[in-house]
Amino acid sequence: MTPVLHGVTAGLFDELPEPDAGADIRLALGPGARVLRGLARADAPALLVALPALLAASPWRHLVTPGGQRMSVAMTNCGPLGWVSDRRGYRYTALDPLHGAPWPAMPAVFIALAERAAATAGFNGFAPDACLINRYAPGTRLSLHQDRDEQDMRQPIVSVSLGLPAVFLFGGLARSDKPQRVALQHGDVVVWGGASRLAFHGVMPVADGAHPATGDCRINLTFRRAAAE
Repeated sequence: MTPVLHGVTAGLFDELPEPDAGADIRLALGPGARVLRGLARADAPALLVALPALLAASPWRHLVTPGGQRMSVAMTNCGPLGWVSDRRGYRYTALDPLHGAPWPAMPAVFIALAERAAATAGFNGFAPDACLINRYAPGTRLSLHQDRDEQDMRQPIVSVSLGLPAVFLFGGLARSDKPQRVALQHGDVVVWGGASRLAFHGVMPVADGAHPATGDCRINLTFRRAAAE
């Protein structure tokens, strides 16, 4: 039986067109930062098929910031480490705080895509040990922030967009830097590292809609190397 995500069959989007094989899918955002158009399109069915088992082990939750604000984006994790937030701060843990068991293992298709995307953007040898899985309902957003809780800043961030489109904000190394607005579609991947590793980034409120792959939401997979090698 084909898995269902939010009431929509995950296999229905297989017929969407693939990117032009002769086109350069890489769009530069800055030094070490690239948008890889459609890179995850072919992998999307397998990525989404893997989600129900991950969610059964570690369900969606709305984390609380250190300041006590509830995050609008629903989150969970897979891999050896998972990113969490509460009154004590932002950090990575080896155990899911909901039940004290390890986070579910990162599926092989997740790892392979993350490694391939990083290499395509010029970062060979990427070894993710954490995958933050976000669910954006219409109207939810992610404010500008830096990914700085990781111990290994030499490795890039790999962010995969699935489902509803979104506008990705990619700024500079200061919060006050005006961010670029980048439209992301199902299957697009953004990779940033090197001189752009600590760039501020975020997501504008997701517009209402429905996507054949995910229904009325956007799924984002963010791969990181959190522990020091």
